[in-house]
Order: sequence, then structure tokens, then C-alpha cells
Amino acid sequence: MPHPFSTPLNIAREQLLSAATGWVPQQEICGVSNALGRVLATEQISSVDLPQTDNVAVDGYAVEAAFLAAHPEHLFKVAGTARAGHPFSGIVEPGDAVRVFTGAVMPEGPDCVIMHEDCQISDVGIICGKQLKSGTNMRSAGENIAAGETLAAKGVFLGAANIGQLAAAGLSQIPVFQPLKIALMSTGDELVQSGDLRKVGQIFDSNRPMLASLCQQQGAQLTDYGIIRDDQVRLTSAWREALDHCDVIISSGGASDGVEDHTQAALKACEAECLFWRLAMKPGRPMAVGKKGHQFIFCLPGNPVAAFVCFRLLVRPVLDKLSGAHPRLPFSLMLSSGFSHKKQAGRAEFLRACVTETETGVQQVVLHGRKGAGVISSLTGADGLVEIPLATTEIASGQPVRFYPFHEVV
Repeated sequence: MPHPFSTPLNIAREQLLSAATGWVPQQEICGVSNALGRVLATEQISSVDLPQTDNVAVDGYAVEAAFLAAHPEHLFKVAGTARAGHPFSGIVEPGDAVRVFTGAVMPEGPDCVIMHEDCQISDVGIICGKQLKSGTNMRSAGENIAAGETLAAKGVFLGAANIGQLAAAGLSQIPVFQPLKIALMSTGDELVQSGDLRKVGQIFDSNRPMLASLCQQQGAQLTDYGIIRDDQVRLTSAWREALDHCDVIISSGGASDGVEDHTQAALKACEAECLFWRLAMKPGRPMAVGKKGHQFIFCLPGNPVAAFVCFRLLVRPVLDKLSGAHPRLPFSLMLSSGFSHKKQAGRAEFLRACVTETETGVQQVVLHGRKGAGVISSLTGADGLVEIPLATTEIASGQPVRFYPFHEVV
């Protein structure tokens, strides 16, 4: 069972994704070459076959497979040449061949290509050294995408491969959703801006630069509200101003229940509904999320590692959905544990880890860095997070564990 009054991670994520339903961002037109990381607003259908013609896949000679099968020792006269961008326009008789190069349009008549190293080549023609089937060493029209097929689905984050596919189909402009507007702020009297002078007891604010980088990976439009002091009136004022201009507020610090933690009171003052407060996970327990209309207020823990973990596992999928995209749930895989660990039941733990190999070549995860929700150095050099489930009390070395890599397959 989770700790009293705390919400398990999977339930919290389901609640947030459900609450993010019903709002769709505005659209705008974007050049395909500038669309990296943008969210596609409408499905894109190919109007042409790709490739548009039968194409040559290797350098060699285009011949007719049936004629070659009937005349294996035939001396093929070379009727001409076809290169990429320079098709052969003549007539190819059944007993003739065309010298072809990769990417050229297949000449009319031949239906296969024999590689030049498989031919006896002379000044008077070629003799093919092997039998071929129709379609060998050629790419059929529509082999990549046929006319009428989907080039890219609505709601996809456009990557380099998507952009290449869209450009190959002749598209220069596409409809995308407008970037999500995110207000970013840190709270705490102990915080100062990096580069400023600090007094005894003060620390440099690391959360805003870190969270800004994570939001920029989302393609979001950021507004930096700086550092808000530990004061309910100031925090409420900052949130109200941000709600007038932004879709999402990400605020770190002040989410616990101490005398200087004002997020719950500020949520009420802003007339925002508190969806949950406190997670059954470590790090990240003192997290709250509020919602007002379609707008979300994410109150992340002040400890950097906790803020990072909460963003990766909870905030990012919600930002995806609010951006008009399909939510990207955290990618994970099962690997062997290269460590042992004990904990109490009632909350999940997410430990920083690296992937290594045993002497026998088996991949395993080992713990990385110093422990603690404030030890940001444990993130640098780590390959990802390893999950110790809510009900689990002990992990033995060699036991399968769930690993969430920081760098996901795209």
C-alpha cells in the first residue's frame, strides 16, 4: 500500500492525462525544413508514389529476366546508358541491355538488373553470368510510400526521418500546432541567480536552467519568471500573471507542507483545482499539480534530482498531450540488476544508474553517483533511472529490474 495521503506514480499520470483532455492548441503553417520538434496538426497523405517510377538499385545492366532465362549464353548488345536524373529514352529490344547506375529510372522493357561484376563485358556487349528473377536489384514505384498512404500522422513530434519523408513527397509547408507557452519559476529565499553574489545559507538556482532545457526539448515557448521569494502573496501574484499569458506553469520548490511552503494556499487563491498532492515515490514525494480551465500548474519539489525525475516521468507526457501530440510514456526495458538494494514498502524509488556489461557480455544496470534528492551530480554521467516498485522491499543482484534510459530510441 502507498503511504497515507500519497498517490502512486501510475495513478497520478493517468489522472493528469485524463485531465489534459478536451483542449487543442491553435495551428500555424511551418516550413518543412524548420519543423524539427514541432507537432504535426493534420495527417499528411502522399499525393505521389515514392519512388515515382521503377528505379535502379545497383550499378549494372538492365535486361529482361524471361529472355535471359531462355538464352543464358546470349551476348546482349548495350543499347545505351541511364543515370540518376538522366533516363534512357530509347527502345530496348528483348535481347538488348542498358548500362544503368544506382538511382536511374528503369528503362522500359527490362525488368531486372544484373551487377556489372556478374557480367562478361566486351566491346561488343555483355554476357550475363547468372540467372535473375523479375524485379531483382530494382526498386518498384511506390515501394517507399504509395500514393494515398500516410506520410506522417497527426500528433507526431517531427523528427529528422519525418522531415526527410515529407520533403521526399514534395511538401514544403505543413500545418503544425503552436508551441505550448510555459511559465517557469523557482521559489525560495535561499535561491540566487547563477553568477550573482550569494550570502551564507544561499545557493544558486539550478532548477530553472535544468527545467528550461527539458522544456526546450519539448519545443515549448518559455517565459522566465525568475526566483519568487517565500511569500504566499508574491507567489499568488506571479501565478496569476503567468495564467494570463501561458498555458502551463512549472514552479519548483515550496511544494511541501512547511511554514515557508505556500503552493497549496496559492492554488486556492488562484482558484485552481488541486489534482493531487504528494506522490508515493522517492525522489519526488512533495509534488502537487493544480488545474484551472485548460491550464496546468506543476508544483515540483525543490530538490534538483526530484524535480528532474518528476518532469521525466510525469510532466513530459502531459506537456505532450497539451501540445497536441500523442503522449510519450516513459520508455523502459528490463535489465539484470548489478546491485542489491533494500527499502520499505509503500513508495516506489527511482535510482540513478548506468548500463554496463558483465564479463560474459550480459548487460546490467549498476547504481551511479551519490544518493540524495539534492545530489544533482548523480544525474550527470547516469544512463537513466532504475525503478524499485512500490511494494518491493528488496532487490538482489542479478534480479530483473525496470530501467528508464535518459536517451530514448526515436
